[in-house]
Amino acid sequence: MLVKDKVIVVTGGAHGIGQALCRRFAREGARLVVVADCDQGAEAVAREVGGVAVIADVGVESDVARIVSTAVDACGRIDLFCSNAGISVRGSLETTTDADWQRIWQINVMAHVHAARAVLPVMLAAGGGYLLQTASAAGLLTQIGGAPYAVTKHAAVAFAEWLSITYGDRGITVSCLCPQGVRTRMLAGAPGETHALLDDGALEPEAVADAVIAGLADERFLILPHPEVAEYVQRKAADHDRWIRGMRRLRQRVGDGRV
Repeated sequence: MLVKDKVIVVTGGAHGIGQALCRRFAREGARLVVVADCDQGAEAVAREVGGVAVIADVGVESDVARIVSTAVDACGRIDLFCSNAGISVRGSLETTTDADWQRIWQINVMAHVHAARAVLPVMLAAGGGYLLQTASAAGLLTQIGGAPYAVTKHAAVAFAEWLSITYGDRGITVSCLCPQGVRTRMLAGAPGETHALLDDGALEPEAVADAVIAGLADERFLILPHPEVAEYVQRKAADHDRWIRGMRRLRQRVGDGRV
């Protein structure tokens, strides 16, 4: 897909990767960019890119339906829906509460489900469309010290795979964006061990947007702004036990401050 003249929705569009996507889509000549986020930053980004802002909580299904209806009311269609919003929660397994788990599950997983339920009927009626789902390299590998994030990102990747398998023959293309560290507010506020591991080699959001444009053009399922992730996934698949032992060693190095 080339984004010129396309109607595009970006959730989590006020900051970080989402903001960079909105700006890049506008520069590429998108017909309309709908900037959805839970805070007023969406309005500033929408003004900047000549788009439309929707203040919404993607963990609430009716809010996601409102995002979709806003785009459809404006242009009659949605060509690309970027389900990009995501959060992390802090704390160990012992201190992370059920409420923490439920909140991150709603945003990192159910928001993708809500988006698919709302937008697929529109796309199927139009004869096709494109879903871009932001997960993480943590969804292909794991994340040291962050069980809720790793688990929900694995689920996000699995749902994107299921969507592609189920709807790919009906004109729906799916891509799953899986970066490692990106210099966003989320990384800046990450716990020490996570920040130490991901900061080295972290990309600017604009570099991730570049990777998305290339990935959409090729219609690749996995969009990997950090190409080394593909090698790590291959190592994991080749010998899962060896990979787990290596991750244990990495966790120890992080804990000792050697990373």
